[in-house]
Amino acid sequence: MVTIERIKCGNGNCYIVSNNGNAILIDTSLEKYRGKIISACKPHKMRLLILTHGHIDHAQNAAFLANELDIPIAMHKADVDLIADNNAQELSADTLLGKIVLSVSVNGTFKNPLPPFSPDVFLSEGDTLEKYGIPANILHLPGHTNGSIAIDISGNALIVGDALMNMFYPTVSMLYHNREEMLKSVSRISALGERMIYFGHGKPVKNKNWAVHF
Repeated sequence: MVTIERIKCGNGNCYIVSNNGNAILIDTSLEKYRGKIISACKPHKMRLLILTHGHIDHAQNAAFLANELDIPIAMHKADVDLIADNNAQELSADTLLGKIVLSVSVNGTFKNPLPPFSPDVFLSEGDTLEKYGIPANILHLPGHTNGSIAIDISGNALIVGDALMNMFYPTVSMLYHNREEMLKSVSRISALGERMIYFGHGKPVKNKNWAVHF
């Protein structure tokens, strides 16, 4: 049976998805949460580390955890430029809260260096995780970043990274690199129907018509 474990790291999340003795880690949070994440991973046979996108609050521990857990790092090729420079894909925001988060991110968190790593696996639309023991497939949901992806687990749960956010309230991403692509991705999530949505920031909620709430 598939289990999704949320690891709350400040205002961000990582997830362990496990099934019949196999497990994957989705996102890695910030350096100060390394110990918490390692402790959560220890009971599992970890097979893969997936980054939903390349921003530092999701990827700062990628190199460290991949080494400690002896697992490959997977992400979409379109976000590789963010490894060297988290501001490589310019972000915008429309709402007041979004503009505050944008300022804090661009002028603060994103200026910190991301420990370098080279992805071992590039994930694309339609790829499955069956070889890692997880009944899930990859959705490419660009907009927040060019290479943002989601993990659709058994048609019941969707781990969306920052394609959607629940930092203050459930909504489409407050920050985006490409607004048109983001809204297309949001419409696609809405069209999936019944799912639990697991965010990169905030508590999970049921899927709904997200574009209406933007």
